Amino acid sequence: MTTTTATRTEYCIVACAEAWRGDGEILASPMGPVPSAGARLARLTFAPELLLTDGEALLIDAYGEVEGWLPYHRHLAMVAGGRRHVMMGASQIDRHGNQNISCVGDWARPARQLLGVRGAPVNTLNNPTSYWVPRHSPRVFVERVDMVCGVGYDRAAEAGPSASRFHDIRRVVSDLGVFDFDTPDRGMRVRSLHPGVTLAEVRAATAFDLAAADEVPHTRDPTPEELRLIREVLT
Repeated sequence: MTTTTATRTEYCIVACAEAWRGDGEILASPMGPVPSAGARLARLTFAPELLLTDGEALLIDAYGEVEGWLPYHRHLAMVAGGRRHVMMGASQIDRHGNQNISCVGDWARPARQLLGVRGAPVNTLNNPTSYWVPRHSPRVFVERVDMVCGVGYDRAAEAGPSASRFHDIRRVVSDLGVFDFDTPDRGMRVRSLHPGVTLAEVRAATAFDLAAADEVPHTRDPTPEELRLIREVLT
């Protein structure tokens, strides 16, 4: 029998799933185990039109069964056309959603070399984008990223319509809560806190000022069916 007490990880999976709510028939591109479980959970529950990929050349269902063929050139066409919602990681992210996955320190002589820019600029300029951060800390939620890979709202606006036309950072999910950019200046806002997390705890783990309502709601509870799927099907 599935217990109704959810773990922090299960709250994070549900919060990631919610990022794809209302997207319709669009390719989900989650990066990492928790976002991947979230995308599959969304497909199994409230987003049956969602398309999933094995990360290579196949379309799959939430159980991993092959549904179709998606060669690389078709995948790139979907990226360019915006029919994709990607959830990337972030080694650093700032108040306006600029993301860094390339290096820590001066880019000309970095203290740490990371993944590299990869597809982050195109993802953020052409597709709805969300982020998953497994450990919320001031080292990740920084005042200013050391190198811009994913483009934030301030830089997209500065670059003009060519950059901002399809720019859409939906939300950031961390192990402490859910965040969005629904503020007048497109600064990061606390959307919800995971149960047991306080606003003071989140502020202490963030190196910039976060917008927040006087009363911040908790991240929604997983339903009993969602818990069953997470525990018996997805993990």
